[in-house]
This record gives sequence, structure tokens and C-alpha cells, in this order.
Amino acid sequence: MYLYPDWKNQSKSFMRLLNASPNAPAVDVYFNGQLITSNLAYKDFTEYMSTSPGLYNVKVFPHGKVSSPIIDTRMKIPTDSILTLALANNLEEIQILPYLEPKLPIPPGNAYVKFVHLSPGTPNVDITLPNGTILFKDVEFEEGTDYIPLKVGTYTIEAKPTGSDKTVLTVPNINLKPNRFYTIYAVGYLDGTPSIQVLIPLDGNSYINL
Repeated sequence: MYLYPDWKNQSKSFMRLLNASPNAPAVDVYFNGQLITSNLAYKDFTEYMSTSPGLYNVKVFPHGKVSSPIIDTRMKIPTDSILTLALANNLEEIQILPYLEPKLPIPPGNAYVKFVHLSPGTPNVDITLPNGTILFKDVEFEEGTDYIPLKVGTYTIEAKPTGSDKTVLTVPNINLKPNRFYTIYAVGYLDGTPSIQVLIPLDGNSYINL
């Protein structure tokens, strides 16, 4: 799919969508009145879509509906960018948030990883290794960190409320491959259903050439 807010603009950007709202229904998303994805359920990502950069009217409806959108906003897609647009927060306060995936030179034998906190009601967190090494510190709700390089290999990560030694989530067997970019998305509820978990997709800057 290719979207054009301005036919004179020959630049191209790439975006995907994530439904990270734990109590929202599956949704249909429209950009400038054009349906770009249908029936996007919680935890699901779309494929990346090429789009012309510019300002869009974005409307999000429960699947199959065409009135009373749960989101009706304007959003700017930057020039020459790769990004994920996340439907975030509880349904009552839902919004769409952009998380950029910049192209960066990767040191040999490394991957790049960043963290996005999309777990409503969960306090600020530190993301650590089991040995106590802090990868990301004091990340607040809806914040996305910068990428950091990590040696390729298999990792276990832990999430702890900032200032606490209590581990609230352990994620084993995260396999990082060389020359790849990954985002760790925390979604769900710390106390509630669906429970907190992480999604770790391969980011588009791993393979998309701008």
C-alpha cells in the first residue's frame, strides 16, 4: 500500500501499526479516509507500508464500524523515516504514538535493541540482565528509549520497578542476531488481564533501505 498526502512529494517513508491497547477491540485504521488495515487485534502488528511523508488525518474505529471513532487525530509522518505507530493506553484514554526506527551503523558482532513501555498502570521500570546490569533505566509509561548495542547471542531480561529489587517480569531466550534492530515492547497489565508480557519484533530498519 502506498499513501499520498502530497503528490508532489517524491520522498518515501515506511510505517507499521501495533495494537497495544489491552482492553481495546480489534480495530480498523484509516489515513485520510483510506482504510490501511482492518481487524487489527491486540498484540498484532501490520506489515510495513510505504507512504509519502506528510500530515495525515488518522481515524481508528472498532472493527466493522464507520462512526464514532475511538481515535480521530492528525499525525505527521517524517521524511525518510521508518516507524511503528502504536495504539497505546486503555481504551478510555487510547491514543496513537510514533516510535522511530532510525538507520544506524551497527558495530560488528552486535545487534541494536530498544525498549518501549506500553503497559498501562505499570510504574517506571528498569530493564536488566540477571546479573544486575541495567540496560534501560527509569523508563516511564509510553516512553521509548534509544537503541543500544548488544553482542549477538541469547539473553534473559528482567523488568523491575525503578528503585526496587522485585522482578515483575522475566523473559528468557531472546535471540539477538547480528546486524539487526529489535524493539522490546512491554504490553498488558501488571495486575490484571491480559497480563504483562513483551513483544520483540524485528524492526524495519534491519532490512528497509530508504
